Amino acid sequence: MGYDYVIVGDGGHVPRGFGGVQSRDTGDNMMDITMDGPALVLHGDFDVRSTFMVRTAIYERLEGGEQDVIVDMTEVDTIDVTALRVLAVATRQASRSGHLLTLRNCGPSVRRMMHISRLAHSFYVEREAASA
Repeated sequence: MGYDYVIVGDGGHVPRGFGGVQSRDTGDNMMDITMDGPALVLHGDFDVRSTFMVRTAIYERLEGGEQDVIVDMTEVDTIDVTALRVLAVATRQASRSGHLLTLRNCGPSVRRMMHISRLAHSFYVEREAASA
């Protein structure tokens, strides 16, 4: 499970050997985006302050050509409506270009916000395996 590179706050790519995980700190907000194969793995608070960085990362993946995009939300602490709208628009754009944007491992707080915002129908959320 190695990460290829880290996307930092300005949208630039930093090779893995340069000081470990890079993050964008905007006051009390921390957002990291790492790449794990076809997945963008988000870490931290996904809100209005980090939407530009996430949107840029998603669209770079979509413009990359032939692969679908997975957004792994396992480590997302909080999410707001603005962030969900960014994901909804990116999902629609991916669909228009013949790709699929999938949300993976959405926690209870993320799912709750999807329903409260009435945007739950806007996403393809990967089904979780049933535990035995």
